[in-house]
Amino acid sequence: MELYLDCAATTKMSRRAIDAMLPYMEEVYGNPSSLYSKGQAAKEALEKARERVAACIGSTAREIYFTSGGSEADNQAIISAAANGAKKDKKHIISTAFEHHAVLHTLKKLEKQGYEVTYLPVGENGIVSVSDVENAIRSDTCLVTVMYANNEIGTIQPIREIGGVCRAKGVTFHTDAVQAAGHIPVDVVKDNIDMLSVSAHKFHGPKGVGALYVRQGVILNSLIEGGAQERGKRAGTENVAGIMGMTAALEDAVSEMDAAGKAIASSRDRLIAGLRSIPYSSLNGDEHKRLPGNVSFCFEGIEGESLLLMLDDLGISASSGSACTSGSLDPSHVLLAIGRVHEVAHGSLRLTTDRPLSDGEIAYTVNSVKGVVERLRAMSPLWHDLENGKRAHIFKEFEK
Repeated sequence: MELYLDCAATTKMSRRAIDAMLPYMEEVYGNPSSLYSKGQAAKEALEKARERVAACIGSTAREIYFTSGGSEADNQAIISAAANGAKKDKKHIISTAFEHHAVLHTLKKLEKQGYEVTYLPVGENGIVSVSDVENAIRSDTCLVTVMYANNEIGTIQPIREIGGVCRAKGVTFHTDAVQAAGHIPVDVVKDNIDMLSVSAHKFHGPKGVGALYVRQGVILNSLIEGGAQERGKRAGTENVAGIMGMTAALEDAVSEMDAAGKAIASSRDRLIAGLRSIPYSSLNGDEHKRLPGNVSFCFEGIEGESLLLMLDDLGISASSGSACTSGSLDPSHVLLAIGRVHEVAHGSLRLTTDRPLSDGEIAYTVNSVKGVVERLRAMSPLWHDLENGKRAHIFKEFEK
């Protein structure tokens, strides 16, 4: 059996997304900035796509800017808000300890430029406290950036409440919604969001294309200079075909979200229950306030890299955390942020799906993980020390 369970890293392009792209590679291939008819046809499609993307998140077309993906959108949003704050002598930013590196690395860069960043804790359940956000806001705070749903452990943050606090205090609020868009309902107006980032390949669109929502009245600065595209805020000829693919994929995801989400969450819960039968394992993050297709576990006495390679031999594609840091030997900063110690953070497994799993697929996955964990533990000196009482177990034999 072959199972692709790494949809948080990327998803297979949908047939509708591919079909939506083809005309803009083969027929309507003009440059949208050109004045002749072939260019204007591409321009018309581009602006229609902007309206369609806006409708999926509750915004207006003029508030949508197309980007190369979530990382660029995060960078542009954060750097713009920081620059706007500096003009008013406000150089304090609030975020969390377990953001995606597109956010964290941008914040580290700003710290070197004289900005002060408060990194809020997220607790064992992987959810930031609204009151912590409110209490951290100061008179010189220019930005709060909190991800909508975590890319590793799938926990969903209280975005609407955080946005409400920021709106009441006049602080710009950005959210990285790369893992949320197309999977759970997102409404930028109801959620009090000022800026929001999405990436197409997380919901069956093409790689290398995304969008940034910027509420009307929020000043957006350019990261890329050289042309007047995207109303002067992102130079470079637009990836019309990719944008059309993203638009079609997002519309599909939003239209199917309710029914599909419930079915996916049901199979997620059955998978969690099965993995809990493995001794000395623990679910990462809140059991219920998580993305429908995300299952994240830690296992004592094993290395996550070995677990992934052995699961791959069994036909299961999985990950131990973010695909953006797969080459790192350091334990996940997300797992450390929720209180996992290094020894167990190294033994993590993330299984993410975009469809309901059958009972047979769940059973195969649970049995495969259980078998691999047992084999790895049998070879592990650390596990032998735990079993012989030379070290204390961190987890209970069977975590609730």
